[in-house]
Amino acid sequence: MADPTRRPDHADDTGHLAAPTTADPDLVELLTGLFADHRASRPTPTAVVDLDRALWDRLEELGLTRLTGSEASGGSGAGWVEAAALLGLAAGAAAPVPLAEHDLLGGWLLEAAGLPNDGGLRAVCRPDPSGVALNVTWARDASSIVALWEDRDEWRVADVPLGRVGLEERRNLAGEPSDTVEFDLADLEAGVVVDHAIGEQFHLRGALARCAQVVGAMERIVEITLTHANDRVQFGRPIARFQAVQHLVADIAAETALARAATDAAVARAAASDWQDGGMLFAVAVAKSCVGHSASVVVRGAHQVLGAIGTTLEHELHTLTKPILARRTEFGSLHEWDETLTALATSAGHDRLWNLMTTGRATARRRTAE
Repeated sequence: MADPTRRPDHADDTGHLAAPTTADPDLVELLTGLFADHRASRPTPTAVVDLDRALWDRLEELGLTRLTGSEASGGSGAGWVEAAALLGLAAGAAAPVPLAEHDLLGGWLLEAAGLPNDGGLRAVCRPDPSGVALNVTWARDASSIVALWEDRDEWRVADVPLGRVGLEERRNLAGEPSDTVEFDLADLEAGVVVDHAIGEQFHLRGALARCAQVVGAMERIVEITLTHANDRVQFGRPIARFQAVQHLVADIAAETALARAATDAAVARAAASDWQDGGMLFAVAVAKSCVGHSASVVVRGAHQVLGAIGTTLEHELHTLTKPILARRTEFGSLHEWDETLTALATSAGHDRLWNLMTTGRATARRRTAE
């Protein structure tokens, strides 16, 4: 499902890659309606979240479960701009489906390794040297697990059927399947060797995918808090008339807008350069840092505005805030990304900091010099 409005990637007068256009409005309209229907028809939320097979089948029929896969491999041929829109709207509807794991990470690794992607749901992980991977989301629901394994000085990709791994079922803070998986080392050693850039890019792709999901959930929280503040009457007037509540809502909206801007900037850079831009580490670090810090303000403020009702299982809010808190720690904690961002800024030096912030070129030159 390629974007018919996207211009070909090209360089502008300064030699920088031009950013792609926004996602196809028709695609966004389709996704908005699809996830609005899901939100309206889903049962009362519970503390345990399982894969929605009916929704997954519907997404598969529409070609959305392999949105970014190449058309030659059976995918829809879309890019990161479209993928970010899909991830955000799905997260805003608290849709329990492994879009990032199956397509942007697992499917991408299979293509990079030249391995077949012949159907079935994929989970994805990075096992440690002993073959154990922790917190593998949706592992129990997958037909196979795509493993990216660091074998001494090589990176290998293996597509291992679920029946060949040991699995201990666990759940994350959001109540989603987040299992411990143990591989037979022979399966990993038989994996296909891939370029080192694949191993390095995997972490960045996962981090940016989580940013898109968290921002999508935060944007839905803005809608919920605005509606509640206007509808909830206390002392004879809507609580939106109280200055303390206005400050909370303003903080939620402002932090969400900041997180959206940082995420969109990184997505645009990834889409324009196909992840070849030397500033991708900096762009993702900025997004992960902004999103992580904003998430704290948004989650805390939303629960303050809604009060006790926002903590009940019946209310929608916890289906958004708990995944936000779970996902902001995946593919690197907030502390780790803050340290990365600080190291990049300080190593650039004051004379190159502006270039680093606007183009990432200071990062590329410094790495080349080293």
